[in-house]
Amino acid sequence: MPGGRLTEQDRRHIASGLATGLDYAEIARRVGRPTSTVTREVARNGGPGGYRADLAQRATRRRARRRIATAQDLSATTFGRDDETVREFAEQFAALMVDSGLPRMAARVLASLFTTDSGSATAAELARRLRVSPASISKAVAYLDGLEVIRRAREGRRERYVVDDDVWLEAWSDSARTTNRWAEAAERGAEIFGATTPVGERLEHMGLFFARLGHDIAGGPVDTAAGEHALTVIAALVHAGTPLTPRQLAAALDWPLDQVTSALRDADRHPDLADPVAVRGNKSGAYYVVARPDRLTTAQRRKLAKNAS
Repeated sequence: MPGGRLTEQDRRHIASGLATGLDYAEIARRVGRPTSTVTREVARNGGPGGYRADLAQRATRRRARRRIATAQDLSATTFGRDDETVREFAEQFAALMVDSGLPRMAARVLASLFTTDSGSATAAELARRLRVSPASISKAVAYLDGLEVIRRAREGRRERYVVDDDVWLEAWSDSARTTNRWAEAAERGAEIFGATTPVGERLEHMGLFFARLGHDIAGGPVDTAAGEHALTVIAALVHAGTPLTPRQLAAALDWPLDQVTSALRDADRHPDLADPVAVRGNKSGAYYVVARPDRLTTAQRRKLAKNAS
């Protein structure tokens, strides 16, 4: 079910997709989940190079048990803080979320959960803390649950709402999607007006900017070793000057095949590593390098091609 939590079978499919080099969007399509869910799942369980379905499943169960236990242990603890200062900070935190586009009541609920040591609360606790009606809490919780930034945990007859550990990653993913939509809209506008017209050039520059920004946001961090491996593969392709398959690269570099495929995947997901070139694959499964397309406008490429001829 797309709106539910990932199952053990889902995690096996994710691990299998990563092993065969599928991107997050394709894996998400195959398991019937949002791409953001798969991205978050992989990021918090070892990354694309270290993800294991069994370990991810165990970690999820462990986190769930820890959250419930922590909620019970910390529900009455204040650690000597000034309640009024805490409330003021929570309201400021909520205001920042509202400025970023979150509905006010949803922002207040999320800020309240964030600023509670247990990271959780029941509907009654939230209504009392925020001094609002249970109906208002219910609507805000439904909204946040739809964004997958909180989860529901049964506590006897009551539900406890728990803030997701990786809410920042969800915000990051949402930002990447929004940025990509800006890029796509600008690129479409450039095609409509003509890339060599003043309006088209302006829209193309805008599209290139948002495309680079979206790649940077969506790519996420890459560790030093993985980055070095990606750069080595890119250097090998530049030096060869001809398309090479992963097996050919593995033989030339004296690397295991899975190390080469991981490096190629990192080069694709983190285009900033390869800048100003980009790694591309052909229908025969070989890889090669080209000039990164978002570094040059259409007008610049046409002038360069004219000079070359």
